[in-house]
Amino acid sequence: MKILSITAQKPDSTGSGVYLAELVKEFAAMGHEQAVVAGVYEEDQTGFEEGVRFYPVYFTEGRKESRDSGARGGQNVREWGDRSAAGPSGMPEKLPFPIAGMSDEMPYPSTRYCEMTPMMAGQFKEAFLHAVKRAVDELEPDLILCHHLYLLTAVVREAFPAYTVYGFCHNTDLRQMKKTDLEREFIQRQIRRLDRIFVPQRAQEEGVLEVYGVSPDKITRAGMGYNSKVFQRTGDGPSDGTVRIVFAGKIAEKKGVISLLRALAHLDCGGDRLKVFLAGSTGNQEEYRVIKRLARQCPYEVTFLGRLTQPELAKVYNACDIFVLPSFFEGIPLTVIEALACGDRVVMTDLPGVREWLVETAPGADILYVPLPKMRNTDEPVQESLPEFEQKLAEALKESIEQKELRYAEVSGISWEKIAEEVVREKNTGSGW
Repeated sequence: MKILSITAQKPDSTGSGVYLAELVKEFAAMGHEQAVVAGVYEEDQTGFEEGVRFYPVYFTEGRKESRDSGARGGQNVREWGDRSAAGPSGMPEKLPFPIAGMSDEMPYPSTRYCEMTPMMAGQFKEAFLHAVKRAVDELEPDLILCHHLYLLTAVVREAFPAYTVYGFCHNTDLRQMKKTDLEREFIQRQIRRLDRIFVPQRAQEEGVLEVYGVSPDKITRAGMGYNSKVFQRTGDGPSDGTVRIVFAGKIAEKKGVISLLRALAHLDCGGDRLKVFLAGSTGNQEEYRVIKRLARQCPYEVTFLGRLTQPELAKVYNACDIFVLPSFFEGIPLTVIEALACGDRVVMTDLPGVREWLVETAPGADILYVPLPKMRNTDEPVQESLPEFEQKLAEALKESIEQKELRYAEVSGISWEKIAEEVVREKNTGSGW
């Protein structure tokens, strides 16, 4: 089978990017011919499997990432095919703004969809259609996979009515549809025309039905995968009596990092008995300054690790005892699965649908759930409710710290391979094959 995967964002820098990259890897192992269209900066690197054609859409970065953002290894981005859209420098013309991000704060310079003008949206569509048309003409795909049920997926569905197009919901698309007016009716109309939609779990299925009015029989719950070859228990953790807590994700307020640092001040563990590690890159520099200040004021040592590769992150998980995710908004957080696979206990917010999914797919998981604070606009906590939330977060952390035994989770049923097989099965048994 020939498969074309499409995303408007970087193909490896966020949860949805990892999702795309891991599926591409699995499809390659299954012997499928592939191409990828994605939004990148000229200096970006990517690591797709040998033989995967890459059609980049270049954006203008606008500003440099902070030193804490780190870098991910891989080969230099290369353009496949002709340079018919090339400018005087020989490189394809760049879109004159940063990459459009599905989250308000991305781990790299980005444009919010709510800030897109009609001219920007037109440039965005034209640039991606140019790349996608080249990919379609050269690959002649049997299946097109679009990540995020948003503007680019709608554009692709409209432009290629004769092709089978599947969409992947990553939760942030639901948030954008609820918060942003950008071409909402056009997006809803085209998403309804997709041949199939894959969602992480029940909460997103309900969201897709509500937001887009999609027929229920078009939706498949696909869950989430993780790299079991990288994320596994190694027994390499220190045994010096110090409890180590790790957070991994965007170092941002909406990921609950500010509340985490405030919650730590409620703990009474002794300054040398607890260490905290924050792994990930930053988006909003003003938020990051606040986070750094709170970290300096924290009664426990806080270390900023920057953005890590998967093997590096696995080493950190294995060196730590507790993984904490105080996020206010997630689909299925991949980091929780990875941390469980490495033998960590977990403290996390009780995100819609996630507990139900983990009970089914990771039986016995050692997780303590903290009720979310009052929310507005799907991912913004009501400030007045944060002190109570932070107190409950501190109580859950204390309980986990004092726990003597660890219940290892059974996560063998979670894999990218199963999701890739489900996608291919849907295509082989569905219409248009």
